[in-house]
Amino acid sequence: MKGKILKNKVYLYLTEFFAGMSVMAVELGASRLLAPYFSSSQIVWTIIIGTIMIAMALGNIYGGRTADKNPNPDRLYFRILISAIWLAAIPVLGRFVIVGISGIMIFAVNSNLLIWAAFVACMVVFVFPLFLLGTVTPSLVKYTVDSLDSSGRTVGLLNASNTIGSIIGTFVPTFVTIPAVGTSATFLIFAGILLLLSAIYFLSERRRLVSVAVSTVTAIVCCIFGATGSFAFWQDDIEYEGESVYNYLQVTEDDNAVILSTNVLFGVQSMLEKSGGLTGMYYDYAMAAPYMAGVHERDSLDVLILGMGTGTYATQCSRYFDNLNFEGVEIDEKIIDLSREYFELPESVHVELYDGRAYLNAVEKTYDIIMVDAYQDITIPFQMSTVEFFTLVRDHLNDGGVMVMNMNMKSGGEGGINSHLSDTVSEVFDEVYTVDVTRSSNVELFAANGVGIKERMSENVALEQNPELKSLMETILSGLEEYTSGGLVMTDDRAPVELLGMRAIDSLIFSEVGYYKEVFRRGGFKGLIRSLS
Repeated sequence: MKGKILKNKVYLYLTEFFAGMSVMAVELGASRLLAPYFSSSQIVWTIIIGTIMIAMALGNIYGGRTADKNPNPDRLYFRILISAIWLAAIPVLGRFVIVGISGIMIFAVNSNLLIWAAFVACMVVFVFPLFLLGTVTPSLVKYTVDSLDSSGRTVGLLNASNTIGSIIGTFVPTFVTIPAVGTSATFLIFAGILLLLSAIYFLSERRRLVSVAVSTVTAIVCCIFGATGSFAFWQDDIEYEGESVYNYLQVTEDDNAVILSTNVLFGVQSMLEKSGGLTGMYYDYAMAAPYMAGVHERDSLDVLILGMGTGTYATQCSRYFDNLNFEGVEIDEKIIDLSREYFELPESVHVELYDGRAYLNAVEKTYDIIMVDAYQDITIPFQMSTVEFFTLVRDHLNDGGVMVMNMNMKSGGEGGINSHLSDTVSEVFDEVYTVDVTRSSNVELFAANGVGIKERMSENVALEQNPELKSLMETILSGLEEYTSGGLVMTDDRAPVELLGMRAIDSLIFSEVGYYKEVFRRGGFKGLIRSLS
């Protein structure tokens, strides 16, 4: 039974258009909702796309069957109404559900924690509303096809409406709503569109007015409580929290440091040590590179930082050396802005808004030191982890130049992500040394050709006048190990960095929570609560 508003097929095509738009907006919003907890790696994207396809397929089947049995448009628009309310509730409850599921999965699985946690979170949070939206197309086919003579044209117009909506729903969240107002507001905007679509139908038909009123009030409540929620809702020291096209961004500050994180679960991306001393982190170890390049024998050294972040390495080196000239490459413009506002990066340090590898392809200038620091937790850009990339780095080094690379995850063992990265570097450079960063999961790698890294560093450390820095460099010298390749070389054609990184993160997490898992195994939830109290 068609209502008055549906006699003109334009409204049906609009329904298809906005349904397609909302599905894509939810998919992109899902990636941003999950990224602060699980990263934005290809694995997470695969999980999101896979679960959404499951939801849409089931919705198509259910929508087609119900449209044949009971072709009442009220049922379709009520499903759209329920989907709208569910999506509006995600900014209010989604982050709590994700953290809760992650906590449960720690005790439920023994491997591939992040994969399982991300998959279950997607299934719980996103499958139901997208299942409901998946019923739209087969239902609308039932309402729009009047005869077999015009069925092909009608179905084609419906699919075109859905596709055009999907295209717009792909671009708007990425380039407009998420950078401008954030992920939470993006969910609320598209929930509002679906709510309005259903409300117009029911108001025109003068049916289910109470449902529309209740849904509207619920959506308003979700707007009030969901638009400003923090991803790291357990923290109270956040100075800044926002999103860019590429990242979730969080700045925290305490008495000792200002810290930038791009993931609420996996550590520090950049920091500023307020005292002006050493950070106690990998940035200090990376300062061995200037000694290897002859910092006390040369008038000046040119340094390029790929993955500038907020400029921690440049700031730290500038405090101890006055003959280094820095250039940085950073793909995220908001991080560059934060570096000036919160992290005291001088305006004199030029930062190019570019992808690191693309930058090397575009410039001919060579450098004495190139730092590769573009790896965040498991989000390792594969194009900056291959033989072809490290060949570009080598070709942009001066004679006697040194590459320093920070690797985040020393766990994973032989055959892990660090082994693959180190083996790949060894394919390009004759000298490769590594050193573990104390009290950290980081490993610093130094590479050069025909330099004599260890010998030149030793000679320049002997000339160092700062006692604190000299002591640290001597510690690094004693810990430097010449790397022997195992032949695990990554290329542009094959670089499984996401899977390798995921395994390393799993290893780190399980090593940290192993004690509590054992407590839970022996004493259940009561024993776990007692151990935490």
